[in-house]
Amino acid sequence: MRKSKKRLSVALAMLTALTFVLSACGGSNANSNSAAGSSNGSSDKPVNLIWYTIGTPQKDVDKVMAEVSKYTQEKIGVTVTMKMIDWGDYTQKMQVNVASGEPMDIMFTSAGGFDYVTNARKGAFLQLDDLLNQYGQDLKNAIDPAFLEGSKVDGHNYGIPANKELPQQEVWRFNKNLVDKYNLDTTNVRSLESIEPLLKTIKENEPNVTPFAMDKNYVPYVPYDYIIQNLPMAVKLDTTDYKIVDILETPEMQAALTTMHKYYQAGYVAPEAATTGSTSDLMTSGNWFMDRAQTQPLADNLWSASYGYPVVSTPASDAIITNTSVQGSIMAISANSEHPEKAMQFLNLLNTDPVLRNMVDSGIEGTHYKKIDDTHIENLAESKNYDMPSYSLGNNMLLYLNPNDPDDKWDQFKKFNAEGKDSPILSFNFDSTKVATEMAAVQNVKEQFWASLMTGTVDPEEYLPKAIQKFKEAGLDKIIAEAQTQLDAWRASNSK
Repeated sequence: MRKSKKRLSVALAMLTALTFVLSACGGSNANSNSAAGSSNGSSDKPVNLIWYTIGTPQKDVDKVMAEVSKYTQEKIGVTVTMKMIDWGDYTQKMQVNVASGEPMDIMFTSAGGFDYVTNARKGAFLQLDDLLNQYGQDLKNAIDPAFLEGSKVDGHNYGIPANKELPQQEVWRFNKNLVDKYNLDTTNVRSLESIEPLLKTIKENEPNVTPFAMDKNYVPYVPYDYIIQNLPMAVKLDTTDYKIVDILETPEMQAALTTMHKYYQAGYVAPEAATTGSTSDLMTSGNWFMDRAQTQPLADNLWSASYGYPVVSTPASDAIITNTSVQGSIMAISANSEHPEKAMQFLNLLNTDPVLRNMVDSGIEGTHYKKIDDTHIENLAESKNYDMPSYSLGNNMLLYLNPNDPDDKWDQFKKFNAEGKDSPILSFNFDSTKVATEMAAVQNVKEQFWASLMTGTVDPEEYLPKAIQKFKEAGLDKIIAEAQTQLDAWRASNSK
């Protein structure tokens, strides 16, 4: 779901059900003490904030940021330059940017994109405790305290998590036009194996359609929670012993990789899947049948509004509150920011002011969208030039509703959040300092094998043993042992 424009999640928050504080929109008041600064208003020369975020670069991003800057200059004396990096390139390019000292003030981070915990501990992000107290009081009132508490690293805040859905739930998404055309039944679809008849029908009848859309970040779902996202260390969701295992050696993943290779050989998966950074163009074209995504309440409405044709979905997993969901969308301030106070004032405004939040999300009224009523909007044709991943851009509870969204949308979010199940290792954050050399080596092995195995591009009978061996040679067993020691200590201190 991370590639969809409207209100979607890769990712998420923790601990308690979400409390939606829409009344906190008062944070947009230019006279607010927490938002005010020495250059409040437009009389002084504004500070320009450089904001790096994830997502396919959009044609109209500079046009929208020009309008955003007019608003923020008046409110808090800042202008904004947004730099977008595509999904598959984000982590690598941000590592280079941070290492080289590239100027930046605000950056997107998450468990799965430029790892939040790891980079907080490396010193990439500014510790925000004092700035939050000084300039973020409106923000703290608008976001459920559990979000800020749950995203702490070693007791400190290093980022502002998005205020949105809590659990992570996987779904199979379908292009409803094709579902209806072939009268396909999606109601009993759940497992990876169960989708085969549907893929076969599309492959045989729609030669120009990709039956199973995915990019190089795809990983088959198995009922485990990863110690570090997309590295082969995980704990089973129904664990009783809290044992960390190599996910590649589990029967569940081995069966999934065999099925994926079968699908690849059958032509259900695009030949270039293992090297594709994004499927955004495919979604825009409509030449896809199904994929897997992360959901939230009323997600089908969001996808349909974004793509301009109907999309439907069905669950592929339970709704689980995981470490990945806790850290699924965070905005951090760079440790090298020249304007940390102004960056915090901007984040405070972004998360409390509905005018700013909706402009960043949906673009310019009358150009990219039109208002249907006070709370609902409809995308215009130009929205294709500003199709943003809402989950990555701040407090979703301030957003306008899509045309088919009910007025009680946020109440449905509360219910969804309350029903989420905790992962057994929720809030455990592995400190890899003692195995930094091995971690680097394991990352190199991952780059060599991971995407080709997960997308079914290579035969697991041949390549899975090679990958397992290479991971061991790189030091995976030592990393798992260190993680197990930390997890056992965490478990004892938390009476698990």
